[in-house]
Amino acid sequence: MNKGLKLTDILVTIVIAIAFGIVYIVWGSLYYIVKPIGIHIDQFLYGMWFIAATVAYLVIRKPGVALLAEIAAASGEFMLGSPFGLTVLLYGVVQGLFAEFLFMTVRYKKYNMALVVLASIASCLGSIIMDFAYGEIGDLATWNLALFLVARFVGSVLFAGIFAYYLVKLLEMTGVTNLVRPLTKNDFDALDQK
Repeated sequence: MNKGLKLTDILVTIVIAIAFGIVYIVWGSLYYIVKPIGIHIDQFLYGMWFIAATVAYLVIRKPGVALLAEIAAASGEFMLGSPFGLTVLLYGVVQGLFAEFLFMTVRYKKYNMALVVLASIASCLGSIIMDFAYGEIGDLATWNLALFLVARFVGSVLFAGIFAYYLVKLLEMTGVTNLVRPLTKNDFDALDQK
C-alpha cells in the first residue's frame, strides 16, 4: 500500500475533522452542563475531544492523518466559536502528535482496538501535560487530581478508543470507506485484530 498522502486522503481527513469539530462544539455544551455536578464527570466526557485522530487513522491508515485530523478538528471547533478560545488549536496539535507517535511506533501497519485505545491514552496524556502547562490542574489536591485523571483516561479509552474503533467498523460495513480505500477481507480482518 502506498503510504504517502494523496489529495483524496487529505480531503477525507479534513471532512472527518470538520464533522468532529461540529461534534466538539456540541460536546462542549454538554461538558459545561455536567461540570457543576462535580466528581469530574466533565473529565469523563473530555475523551471525545481525541476521537478525530483515531477515526481518521482507522479510515485512512496513513502517516500524518491523526495529526492533521486533530489540527483540523480543533481549527473547526475554534472557528465555530469554541469556549476554549485559541488554546484549542495548541491542544489539538499536542493531542494529534501524541496519537501520531503511537501509530508511528507500529509503522502504520496495525489497525486494532488495542492500538487505538493506546493512541487515545496518548492523546489524553498530551492534554494533561497541556493542562499542567497552563496551570489548570497543578493545584488540585492529590485525591482530586487522581479522580480527575481517572475520569479523563477512562473517558478517553471509551470515546476515542473503543467507540472510535466500532464506529469505523460500522463505516466499513456500510461501504463508506470504499471511497478512500477498497474494502478487502484483509482490511476488514485488520480491524478485527485483538
